[in-house]
Amino acid sequence: MSDQITLVPGNTLLTATPEEGRQLAIKLSRLIIKATQPDDAIRGQLRGVYANDAAMLIAAGQTVAIEFATIAAANNYWR
Repeated sequence: MSDQITLVPGNTLLTATPEEGRQLAIKLSRLIIKATQPDDAIRGQLRGVYANDAAMLIAAGQTVAIEFATIAAANNYWR
């Protein structure tokens, strides 16, 4: 891959609030898809497939949840 993708923006999982953590989780989930399928056109073609498949949408939600759990732990659950 010639264009490096920064998979952890700012090189930190630390966020000020749980809301920022959730937003970061979504961003990280999107970045891993981009790293896995770097071709914009192919990702665009696939969008119509998963947008209409409940199981794929649930899987996307699970990916975000896993990322959020990792971020929450890194932030000591914002205590």
